[in-house]
Amino acid sequence: MNFPENLKYTKEHEWVAVDGDIATVGVTEFAQGELGDIVFVEIETEGETFDQDEVFGTIEAVKTVSDLFMPLSGEIVEINTELEDAPESVNESPYENGWMIKIKMSDTSELDGLMDAAAYQELTGQ
Repeated sequence: MNFPENLKYTKEHEWVAVDGDIATVGVTEFAQGELGDIVFVEIETEGETFDQDEVFGTIEAVKTVSDLFMPLSGEIVEINTELEDAPESVNESPYENGWMIKIKMSDTSELDGLMDAAAYQELTGQ
């Protein structure tokens, strides 16, 4: 199981990569493994602003549909449109090609509430 050290993590099994005031968000390798084969990702919220923990989309696997939660407050400035035609990218490459959204963060202090790789690994029991 892969837990990249340079990322932050949420209890909802999402990862966050920060570059300046932009945060890239996706689901973790652990999450995609628990979900199984991803068949559809629905995110139609580009340009919208959300508070931390609000639902910004859904991810559908063969047997379940799960909500996607904002790990940080901010505006969704980009959606990974490649996932429309290739939702399996979330399974194959969760930390690279399988990213979901990019957020222009409105409160960078919220990063302090996210987990580092060691804490997330402990949460998952891996």
